Amino acid sequence: MSFFKAYDMRGEFGVDFDLDLVYRIGRWLPVVLQSRRVLVGRDARLTSEALRDALCRGLVESGCAVEDMGLATTPMVYFFTAQKGYEASIQITASHNPASHNGMKVSRAKAVPVGYETGLAELETQVRSGVLPPLQPGGSFTTVHYQEEFVAWLRAHKPDLSTIRFAVDCSDGVAGLIIRDILGDGPIYLNEVPDGRFPHHAPNPLEVENCAQLMQVVREEQLDVGVIFDGDADRVMFVDEQGAFIQPDYLIGVLAQQLLPKEPKGSLVIHDIRTSRGVIEALWRYGAKTEMGKVGHAFAKKRMRETGAVLAGELAGHYYFRDFFCCDSGEFAALLILGAIAEAKKRGVTFSQLVAPLQCYANSGEINFTIERKEQAIAAVSQALSVFGPPLARFDFDGIRIEYPEWWVNVRKSNTEPYLRLIVEARDQEMLQERLTLLRQTLEPFFVTHHA
Repeated sequence: MSFFKAYDMRGEFGVDFDLDLVYRIGRWLPVVLQSRRVLVGRDARLTSEALRDALCRGLVESGCAVEDMGLATTPMVYFFTAQKGYEASIQITASHNPASHNGMKVSRAKAVPVGYETGLAELETQVRSGVLPPLQPGGSFTTVHYQEEFVAWLRAHKPDLSTIRFAVDCSDGVAGLIIRDILGDGPIYLNEVPDGRFPHHAPNPLEVENCAQLMQVVREEQLDVGVIFDGDADRVMFVDEQGAFIQPDYLIGVLAQQLLPKEPKGSLVIHDIRTSRGVIEALWRYGAKTEMGKVGHAFAKKRMRETGAVLAGELAGHYYFRDFFCCDSGEFAALLILGAIAEAKKRGVTFSQLVAPLQCYANSGEINFTIERKEQAIAAVSQALSVFGPPLARFDFDGIRIEYPEWWVNVRKSNTEPYLRLIVEARDQEMLQERLTLLRQTLEPFFVTHHA
């Protein structure tokens, strides 16, 4: 697969890309983006420093004033790209991917994301052309120190958490750089020291097996909640007081409950095409307008800026905030959700009880299949559903989402991994299993391998 993805650049180092490619990206990126003052940050992967050096050498040779944050969470890079007025930024990270992988997330001025359709395709063409742009004078490299300023901003938004006991799993990622400074010594911290080998578990909390350590601690210590970040802290997920994983789209509703009371009635909340109907209906009850969008940060941030939405959220645990420059921040989301849990506890309501009204349908969660002929597989699903008659609604902008009165299905191609993704929600578990059986049978002729 190409190193250049729909939302960013990402792959296995030494297989999908090398330092020469990264240097060439550094040479061409200022030309493509027309940017000269560039912020750079990196995660703690073992290859990140070498990638930083190769990238910055290319940027400086193309005449850029490069300012290096050093180790940083991805939300830190987004925040200061916008707040300090940089013309572009690059965060060196492979997010939740394995330790052998790395990559880059690129933003324009004001932290506007650069995706394949908005610059990465042109960048790929130039980088692979075999030529380099002319050397430019005036380039420079300096270091900047923004961590304390970012911590101070988050602490200013920290609610009263004195009523709850909780654990925080940093997944050996860069959340560990700042989380204790934000939350203090009260929580139980797991895997706090950044370690790019990710020795304790893979840095992808959406795969529930990576939450096992946190779940065990929550149960053994009888905590109110467990918090877990991915490798670069742009995503955050939770387990409840029973140690059960909370599907991240349900927390869009919890965040909305925190934010909407301060906003005019009818304020917009954006959710992705995979979002539970229970969440959408709850948002309506809270007085919000809703809009369904494509999966991916490049799409969510664009629509937020276009519409003035207060909040956007995704099944994958990305939460975007108007007051965070329309960017995603696992750290900011964690503070808001922990605040909601603390407020609920004062009323005698547990975290699981807080979320229960949003979990009013049987939901499969996202199921991944390695599929041949993905477009034909999606078309086969559409055809198989014709036996149920005309749907209530159909959305075709990110795979398909087809809705019926008592159930719905979304099937879509992943933009970051070689999977076809399926999610089904129904009125009860029996109907859910019936629909899943039909859909598995429909997809079976296209299977390569199944991944639960």
